[in-house]
Parts: sequence; C-alpha cells; structure tokens
Amino acid sequence: MGFVGRKPTNAPLTSDDIPNGIIGAADLATGLSKLTWVTTVKTSGFTAVANEGYFCNTTSAGFTVTLPATPSAGDEVLLVDYAGTFDTNALTINPNGNKIEGGTGTQQLTGEREGVLLVYIDSTQGWLATLGINEGTDALSPIPYSIDFLVVAGGGGGSFGGGGAGGYRTSTQSASIGTVITVTVGDGGASLTGSEFRSQRGNSGSNSSISGTGLTTITSASGGGGGGRSDSVPTGANGGSGGGAGCFSDGSSGVASGGTGNTPSTSPSQGNNGGTGEHVGGISSSGGGGGGASANGSNYSGNNGGAGGNGTASSITGSSVTRAGGGGACKAGGGGTGGGGAGGTNAGGTSGTANTGGGGGGSETEPNYFTGAGGKGVVILSVPTASYSSTTTGSPTVTTSGSNTILQFNGSGSYTA
Repeated sequence: MGFVGRKPTNAPLTSDDIPNGIIGAADLATGLSKLTWVTTVKTSGFTAVANEGYFCNTTSAGFTVTLPATPSAGDEVLLVDYAGTFDTNALTINPNGNKIEGGTGTQQLTGEREGVLLVYIDSTQGWLATLGINEGTDALSPIPYSIDFLVVAGGGGGSFGGGGAGGYRTSTQSASIGTVITVTVGDGGASLTGSEFRSQRGNSGSNSSISGTGLTTITSASGGGGGGRSDSVPTGANGGSGGGAGCFSDGSSGVASGGTGNTPSTSPSQGNNGGTGEHVGGISSSGGGGGGASANGSNYSGNNGGAGGNGTASSITGSSVTRAGGGGACKAGGGGTGGGGAGGTNAGGTSGTANTGGGGGGSETEPNYFTGAGGKGVVILSVPTASYSSTTTGSPTVTTSGSNTILQFNGSGSYTA
C-alpha cells in the first residue's frame, strides 16, 4: 500500500507510489518525472510538445500524434488511452522526420486502455518506448503497410502456332509486419524439334504466384502452348493467354482455333486468345499468333503466320517495361511487344524473352528446326522503403525508385514484411 497522507519530502518513492506503472526506473532515480500533464483531452490530430503527457480519446475516430520535430536527449512524451478505444480506433504516432525504435516508419497504439512513455535518446534510435501500460513489454505495434505486386507466369512454347504469353496480374495489398510472402516464379514451356511438332502442341508454361498469411493469393496462369501441324492437335492450348493455332495435316483443310486466354477467368483479365490457323490441303498452311496480355494473337493471313498479341506495360520498377507478349506463328509471325518470340521462316522459332513471360515463336516443320521456348515469368514487389525489412530468400534483384524499394524475383523465393 502506498503512503497515506502527505509523504515527507525526503522519503524515497516505492512501487506502491506508482499508479499503472507509468513512472519508470529513471523517475525512481530522480524522484519525479519531468512530465507535465495536459488535462484537455485530445480528440483529433496534434503535434506533441516535449515533456508533456496527453489523454487521447479515439471514440469517434483514430487520429495521429506527431512527435516534436527537434527533440533533445531525455525529452519525454506520454500518451494514454482516455476512453479505452485504441483497440477500435488506433492512435497513430508519426516520428516527424526522426526515428522510433530505430525505424522511420509510423507506429500505432492498438490495445484497450493502452499507453506508452516515449523518451528521445539520439538520432540513431530516436524515440524509445520505455514503458507500456496494460499491453506487455512494448506497447507500440508497427502499422501494416501496402505492397504493390506484379505477377507474370511463364510463357507457352511454340509449335506451328505461337505460344501464348504467361498470365499477367497486378495487386495492391496490406501486409502485417512479420508476414512471410512466398513467391513462385513459373518457367516457360520448353521448345520442340521439327519431328515433334508434327504431332505435338507446344509445351505450356508454369504458373507464378504470391501468397502469405492475411493476403489474397494471386496466381497467374501459364501461357498456352501453340497448336501443332496435326489433325490431332491443331488448336492452341488454353492458358493465361492462349496459344496460337497450328493447322491440320497435309491432305486436310480447315481453320483451327487458337487457345482461350484468361483461363481460369480473372478480373481484370490476365490475358487474351490465340489467333486461328489454316491448312488448305496441298496448297498452303499457316498458324496463328499466341495471345498477349493486352491483345489477341493475330489470325493467319494467306500463307503468312499471325503475329503474337502485344503485352502490357508497367512502371512498378520506376521505368515503363512491357511484358507478356505472345509468340508469333511460323512463316513470318512477329513476336508481340513484351518479350514474344518471332516465328521462323525456313528456320526455327525464337524463344520468348526470359523474365517477361513472353510466348515462344512457332517454326516450320523441318526436322532440324526448333520452336521457341516460352520466356520464364517474373514476380515484382514494390515496398515503401521506410517499411522495407530486407529479409528475403531466393536472391531477388533489389533497387529503389523514389520512396519505394523494388524486389524483382526472377526465380522463386520469399520476402518477410
């Protein structure tokens, strides 16, 4: 029990004299805290003054307390939940160009009847939480932060028709501190030899994805392989973007269909359809271009192959880059912008560009020709630099753009928020 009545001025303070644990060891040493209480309850954002304590009422809405701009070592600010509503409407603490516990990010109080005594020490650590009320050893909770994602799957390989681009998806989500974000980067579909694509569709790519606790999983579907020069597999495969059609075998005639893009369906769409191909028995044949992220693959035109559909541009890295272009069909089908491989004319097809998810180009059917492989996919994260943890696996390429840190995963890995 604390001292009852007027305590002699030379009597030492004890733990019984300290309500709610507000006064700390330093105060016991000096005898009194240097804080002055502001007795007008705060209900909206304000800038704190050094060595003052504040009662903060967030009943109506959360608000922000901005700490002093030019604190001195030993300055204190005390913040207390006036109405027990920090768990409903959090109190945000802005370091005002300084640091809190060594970081430059804002912090928040989220516990009912929570409070914190902040003491400024130096420019390295900034404000330190020396005491917390009701919520354990440290009352401060880092605020979840927003991350932009670009997820591109592996492109489809070519056959007679061009390979479809890998699915192209974007997302912006809030990640809690400590969340492990798993990144999967899909491979492109492998190429075929001339002897194979007489009877085979091009190989589809592999999916790319991001996932983590509290996040919506984003999966981009693999690009569809191009259709073969065969009565059994003339159509392009379905996928993020569909593969371009091949054509029917010698002696057969007809128009073959390109693969369906945006499969499975997403909104916004992750890709487009492959173009159609044709064979006129004994006269001419041509294939369709693979679909791209922003356009369908082109249909055959006479004895000329269709071009791949164009990809989509993104400035997530700080510069505009186009990715996920479709592969062109054999016989002069151009690759779509964004890494699509061109189709071969009396030659093999060109592979999609690595880490764009571009579709592979188709090829004519000489045994020594190869079709283009699909380009490997990519996953890119844009993280506020003030919140960037630097904890990764898989060796992403790390750059900065403005106030953001960019992580480009050319292979699978993870980032811990």
